[in-house]
Amino acid sequence: MSGAVNIGDLRRLAERRLPRVIFDYIDGGSDGELTLRENSRIFDRVMFRPRNAVATSPCNLRTTVLGTTLELPFMLAPVGSSRLFYPRGECVAAAQAGAAGTVYVLSTLSGCRMEEVKAATSGPAWFQLYLVGGRDIATAAIRRARVAGYAALVVTVDTAVAGQRERDLRNGARELVKGNVREMLPYLPQLLTRPRWLVDFLGDGGMMRFPNVVLPEGGPMPYEDVAAALERSTVAWEDLDWIRAEWQGPIVIKGVLTAQDAQHAVAAGADAVIVSNHGGRQLDGVAPTLRALPEIVEAVGNRTEIYLDSGIRRGSDVVKALCLGARAVLIGRAYAYGLAAAGGAGVARAIEILRGDVVRTLRLLGCHEAKELDRTYVEWT
Repeated sequence: MSGAVNIGDLRRLAERRLPRVIFDYIDGGSDGELTLRENSRIFDRVMFRPRNAVATSPCNLRTTVLGTTLELPFMLAPVGSSRLFYPRGECVAAAQAGAAGTVYVLSTLSGCRMEEVKAATSGPAWFQLYLVGGRDIATAAIRRARVAGYAALVVTVDTAVAGQRERDLRNGARELVKGNVREMLPYLPQLLTRPRWLVDFLGDGGMMRFPNVVLPEGGPMPYEDVAAALERSTVAWEDLDWIRAEWQGPIVIKGVLTAQDAQHAVAAGADAVIVSNHGGRQLDGVAPTLRALPEIVEAVGNRTEIYLDSGIRRGSDVVKALCLGARAVLIGRAYAYGLAAAGGAGVARAIEILRGDVVRTLRLLGCHEAKELDRTYVEWT
């Protein structure tokens, strides 16, 4: 891992270890992947305005989210099916988040039980909620998360249906999870040519199920039911009433891209919003999140906390988002590449790379407190 000097290096290491179908699940987006590309490219349109000849002092990266102080201004975003990347993937990633002093957000569609993931981290954990399986099943998950000690509920609102992820179709993702040998045969070579991953996968129990989505008729939801389940789990603003009554704690709305939706979230009682387009994996052609951020800050910035995800690949990206009004950011692919490359060591390296980038950027800007960053340190080009 010491040879990985940036997130791109971790991406290449992940690509070498994973079968194509799994790597492209992490790496790909929907349709033509316009939004996926723009999420990262947009950071090139923001230039820094440093203040030089400033006395040096240690950099303070701490920030506060929902009343909890974090050692870093970035959190680990929910990434579904992380157990496919590395054995016990969600537990492994959560442990590294806790060691770094930041939040791990667990996806509903994880391969590890939420109780095990919470026990794995020494830091705060949040639970990301899909209404998969309907209200009764979601209610059971909310109650489990509350008892397990999750500190916040992250309600995702941008998955009316699953995005059209063309890489998954080409790689035979559907065929590989159905279990029909005849349909699987054309796609099996990509698994067999990654023996290290295959041994780990089989040693971890093979094809995962979703233990946090417990169906009344069949136990944990099978992996193959994801797309259909998402279509039956659309969230409406009025759902926030019963969700809040069940949860009785902080609620974060994930998937906000417009001032109108941000205002809806605040009116519905959201304690924070995440400016997110699902990493370019849902509706293609929507605005990159950094472009959407100023509109949302202007609309609700004095009434709720604002976070951002999608496109973060360098610590300088984190700093730019903070300058434009985000209180913190969430990283997804950046740590998922590390997890897929080398498990806990890879996640730790991803965090270390980004932390070092943020410190260096702050020092070169002449700002030594992450919480003091503002728009005077950047300009759009």
